[in-house]
Amino acid sequence: MLRDAVRALAEAKIAPHAAAVDEEARFPREALAALTANDLHAVHVPESYGGAGADALATVIVIEEVARVCASSSLIPAVNKLGSLPVILSGSEELKKKYLGPLAKGDAMFSYCLSEPDAGSDAAGMKTKAVRDGDFYVLDGVKRWITNAGESEYYTVMAVTDPVKRSKGISAFVVEKSDEGVSFGAPEKKLGIKGSPTREVYLDNVRIPADRMIGEEGTGFATAMKTLDHTRITIAAQALGIAQGALDYAKGYVRERKQFGKPVADFQGIQFMLADMAMKIEAARQLTYAAAAKSERGDADLTFQGAAAKCFASDVAMEVTTDAVQLLGGYGYTRDYPVERMMRDAKITQIYEGTNQVQRIVMARNLP
Repeated sequence: MLRDAVRALAEAKIAPHAAAVDEEARFPREALAALTANDLHAVHVPESYGGAGADALATVIVIEEVARVCASSSLIPAVNKLGSLPVILSGSEELKKKYLGPLAKGDAMFSYCLSEPDAGSDAAGMKTKAVRDGDFYVLDGVKRWITNAGESEYYTVMAVTDPVKRSKGISAFVVEKSDEGVSFGAPEKKLGIKGSPTREVYLDNVRIPADRMIGEEGTGFATAMKTLDHTRITIAAQALGIAQGALDYAKGYVRERKQFGKPVADFQGIQFMLADMAMKIEAARQLTYAAAAKSERGDADLTFQGAAAKCFASDVAMEVTTDAVQLLGGYGYTRDYPVERMMRDAKITQIYEGTNQVQRIVMARNLP
């Protein structure tokens, strides 16, 4: 029922704007309005804070179905979870009440600030500082590759509170867009997901109350890594949706397109391509849904399973979308058809929330 409802909404309210959102590199306001009106913009927020209380699998299905028609729009529910999960996992009751309520209502979005110009895969090498000053912390630094920066009201920011301790000297904070000293760089000009702004976040002497720290001092990096164990599965879901959208479109096209007097779909070579695409998507789906169940239960092998789902699903998405472009021939290479957009959008799923090379390191360290 959830899948049917989200698919119907996505096809009616989000799909018609997907090409324009990509072409104009603009934030998908129509999608945000539709998702918020139907309480699908941040489904993961617990009911006790005014949210829908969706479990990890339901959240995955929402993201998958939105990504099937527009990857940029799927980053609304995905990044709202990424940005707010540190508060859910480690925040005080006061922080949860203050920030999860507006998120659940649709009054604010939440972004996640971990990466920096010199700290990508090596996130523990960050330089953004937070210095204690009485009942406040003063934050200084630059965060890079921040999804939905400028659109979100709230930002989970990782900053160094004790430089000597490396990863154990990193703390997490909630920063608000309206805090004095917060500003944003120009939107990055990207290959794909053009409707989701990616910008630098500048923190220039940003003075925030000490009670905006998420968890204890020095626990921020551990919270960040725990967050990614759960949210990598949402990237797997996004990849899955993109791949499914590409297969669905290509399948319809080859049934209509005629060459040598018959539909292209009648040729065995084409049938084998479609069979492989569908098989790999289904394998990715099973891995992703199993990982979502583990996320919900908090299983001991979640770190491995989350990394495996993200890595496998994103590799499948890149392969399937490339094949979809091939199946459409010359038309696949034009912007008149959606598969080239899906191919461009798929690429980022192999890179963000940890490159697939990093996922393989994570898996190797956590072999079941």
